[in-house]
Amino acid sequence: MPYTAQKPGGVPSSEELRARVPGWGADLDPKDRPSVPKERFDPGATGAHWDLPEQQPERVPRERSTEHERLTPVFGSTLPPKGLSGVIRRAAFRYSEGRAAHWLMLLAADRVDVVESRVGDALGGRVPAVLPTGLRTEVEHHGIAARAGRADANHHWMDPLVAAGPTLVAGAVAVLGWRALRRR
Repeated sequence: MPYTAQKPGGVPSSEELRARVPGWGADLDPKDRPSVPKERFDPGATGAHWDLPEQQPERVPRERSTEHERLTPVFGSTLPPKGLSGVIRRAAFRYSEGRAAHWLMLLAADRVDVVESRVGDALGGRVPAVLPTGLRTEVEHHGIAARAGRADANHHWMDPLVAAGPTLVAGAVAVLGWRALRRR
């Protein structure tokens, strides 16, 4: 039923629902509800000896959403933000989680982090994976044939560009940069 300005007919009573819907209200009696013991406040049963856990020390400044008064008592600290991606992440937390800017900046920071990691790998002597992942699978397992007949077929022509496009652009930039350096 679509929403209308007029309130729909009256709400049926428990008896009417019980008669019409098999099993309706089976959990109304607390004895029949499996979650009832969990709903009872009994600190002795859980072994908790605190109202709020002890606050984990903050050795590296952490991001905190503007919606929260403080950090949660326990938080992850294995990978603190670093580099340009860290600057973007810190800036994103100036905005509310309800704003698109917050999430778009976090997405951008993820992309920048990927580039930073690949550059770091290359400078450290490790060869970064430049070929798109899944390329071998596309060839060995008939990728195009596997997608035939799917509802999203109108954008199949884009898939190779999305997968290999960034690598091709990076390669072209590297070649043009190398040529410019050689000319000088």
